[in-house]
Amino acid sequence: MKLKQIIESLQVEMMTESADLEAEITGVYIGDLLSLVMAKAKQGDLWITIQTHLNVIAVVDLLDLGAVLVAEGVDIEEETLAKANSLNIPILRSRLSAYDLAKKLSQLGL
Repeated sequence: MKLKQIIESLQVEMMTESADLEAEITGVYIGDLLSLVMAKAKQGDLWITIQTHLNVIAVVDLLDLGAVLVAEGVDIEEETLAKANSLNIPILRSRLSAYDLAKKLSQLGL
């Protein structure tokens, strides 16, 4: 599924300035413990988390994840957004819980 379709279907907020909206999202991973994300998430995944510190971007870059979706409307650190923009990593935000986002993504076929 294209990132653009996810943004439109979930009505999430794009927090970064640049992103490939045609990028293919191939799965979903939900988690907040970075070491577990590094061990379990797969390339192309949409990562749902409430973590917003700079190390999130390092994990996304390391694993080549498709995008980060910050749940619960959590504020994202400016340093994190700046680094994501410099690496062209899309960060999205929603007021919904990770559970509600997962239900919606499942209904979309992810």
